[in-house]
Order: sequence, then structure tokens, then C-alpha cells
Amino acid sequence: MALEIRYARYGDHPGIADILDAAFGGTTERRIVERLRADAEAMFELVALQDGELVGSIMFSRLWADSHNLYAALAPLAVRPERQRTGIGSALTLRGLDAARHFDAAAVLVLGHPEYYPKFGFSTAATAQVSAPYSGNPAFMGIALSEGALDAPLMVAYPDAFSATDQG
Repeated sequence: MALEIRYARYGDHPGIADILDAAFGGTTERRIVERLRADAEAMFELVALQDGELVGSIMFSRLWADSHNLYAALAPLAVRPERQRTGIGSALTLRGLDAARHFDAAAVLVLGHPEYYPKFGFSTAATAQVSAPYSGNPAFMGIALSEGALDAPLMVAYPDAFSATDQG
């Protein structure tokens, strides 16, 4: 089965919502994505299709930083449960990091599985100088896309979508 990765379109939103709900067993991630879109905080979304079926998605959003550089958050990454562990998530992550470079993001931060994201270059060491709501969490990792982007002290704030997910 050929895998196609492309930028998400408005017509993909219902399928993305279904994937998020199925992958995470709830609605929190769907609400984050909907709020990021509504607040114009999403940088971009990518979707994965196999034989024309939407099977995965990834979103990158803008972070507010005390720097002139652009910083991004990767969240969420989701793949239909029956298609997980087939390389779809890896393909979305790699294509997403490439796209983030094209958007001139200096670095990407993620709160994700500590066993999964290091294979793409993410590390907790990269966030040692980052002050953020998730600092100190072993799942809080980063990857510099520009040399030195995470070497100096940096304060970042996440969009409201990440803290307002318990609302209706």
C-alpha cells in the first residue's frame, strides 16, 4: 500500500477528528486541534493517506517565545489504531520536521512518549534551557532545527488550546 503525505485540507477535518478520538480514546486531543485551528495558532497540519483512506495526522502549532526565532510544538500525532506500528507515524513526523524547517521554525518541542521521539532526534537534554509549563517532565523533549536554537535560556508559552481542553 502506497503512503501519501500531504498538507491537510478543510475537508479532512472530520476524518482527523475520528482518528484523534480513536487513537487517544477520548476527545481531549480533538479539542486541542479544533481550538488551535479556531485561534489561528496552527502552523500546519499533515495527513497520511493509504489507498485514499485517511489513516494519520500530525499538527504543528506556534509557540510564544522570548526570542526573535519561531518555535513550534508538535502535537498531536495520531494514527488509526489498526494502522499503528506500520511506519505511518514516523513518516508523518519526518515530513512534519521537514515542513517545520520550511516554515523557518528554529526548533520543535513535544510532550510525547520518551521511547518514541528520540529516534527523530528529540531529547530532554535539548530542553534543559527551556522554561515552559512542561519543563522537567521526562516526556518534554525538543529538537533544534537551526544550530544553537536551544542552547541559550528560552522561555516559551503554549497556545491556550493546551490548557483549556477540559472545557466543553
